[in-house]
Amino acid sequence: MHKKTDVVIVGAGVIGLASAVALLEAGRSVRVIDAGRIGGGASHGNCGTITPSHAPPLAAPGMVGVALRWMLTPDAPLFIKPRIDPGLWRWLLGFAARCNPTDWHRSALAKSALLNDSRARLAQWVRDYGLECEFAEAGVDYVFRDPRAFAEEQQEMAALRELGVPVEAIDGRRYEAMEPALQPGVAGAIRFDGDAVLRPDRYVDELARLVRERGGEIVEQCAFDAVDARHDGVTLQTAHGPLQAREVVFALGAWSPRLADAIGFAALRRAMQPGKGYSITYSAPSLVPRRPIVLRERSVCVTAWGSGFRLGSTMEFSGYDDTLNERRLAALERGAAEYLRRPVGPEVREKWYGWRPMCIDDVPLIGRVPGRDGLWLATGHGMMGVSMSAATGQLLADLMTGRAPPVDPTPYRPERFR
Repeated sequence: MHKKTDVVIVGAGVIGLASAVALLEAGRSVRVIDAGRIGGGASHGNCGTITPSHAPPLAAPGMVGVALRWMLTPDAPLFIKPRIDPGLWRWLLGFAARCNPTDWHRSALAKSALLNDSRARLAQWVRDYGLECEFAEAGVDYVFRDPRAFAEEQQEMAALRELGVPVEAIDGRRYEAMEPALQPGVAGAIRFDGDAVLRPDRYVDELARLVRERGGEIVEQCAFDAVDARHDGVTLQTAHGPLQAREVVFALGAWSPRLADAIGFAALRRAMQPGKGYSITYSAPSLVPRRPIVLRERSVCVTAWGSGFRLGSTMEFSGYDDTLNERRLAALERGAAEYLRRPVGPEVREKWYGWRPMCIDDVPLIGRVPGRDGLWLATGHGMMGVSMSAATGQLLADLMTGRAPPVDPTPYRPERFR
């Protein structure tokens, strides 16, 4: 491990590996290290939707009231575990301060630019690199059983179109005829034809294959401990000994706040919190939705691939609690049972949780670590890591090689939290 490398990427999740692919294509030599295994974090168990439709940030007007109503309901879609945690409460107060129209619009524009670029770029990567990850340009539907919720959601359609998101409202009777997997009682659906889907664990595996085929190296079970950045390069202290590089990219996901001091950017502790998500993967039931759907009132995402069927979502702020909460998993199944004729598959293949890297403004941090030459960040993607992966990798590679990026890097600069 003493061999000097051009670029070391710390983190072998979807963001780290996508960054490695883009840097290798730009002519840089790359080594990726990870404290665990490839794709062992939030990259693994999400629902795999590629969603320009999700440009509106979580910090939206009215969200504080929703969070307060759900706070003491352990199986609510958004749950904040009551506990004494000054860091969390500071983060929540900062999040609440951003739940206003001005900040909402600013974050939505930043997210939209990255999501739209990534959606197009990912389709190109799948085609040009031959990525076998069950990618399909299938679109995504939000499905409603409450007429009032359906009507309220339609009020955002004009704002979504301004962000370049194709969107259509479909009445309940028509949608039931289009989607036989749903039970009667649909109030309506909002269709996003520009979205797509893939199998996220297979996508990550394919990115890893691509990195290795192009001469990159991936070292698993190699934890990062400290970094010393000087004018002549960077030395990383790792579980495998010291590692020298010209530059280092930290793609640490939800672990970024815990390693803020080691990186030398303490602001990560106030900018980010881990947001726990859950999913259950089954063998496919006899009747599945024709495209990915979000059961909107229950905040449950439903995805069917040729290789399986998954229910996922929820957001839980409980720190780095590592228990698999069966009550929250059961809420996914209860939510699905309200909408679907066949809500679960005959065989449970995996029950999963993972921590998402939630940034206080719901916009990722992509760029130089302030005041640390040779150090870069690519983190804070929240629930959009897979969706934003290709664009993030390309933006980072362009910044590091001095090329003009296709996306304005200003909204993602880490120094906004300095």
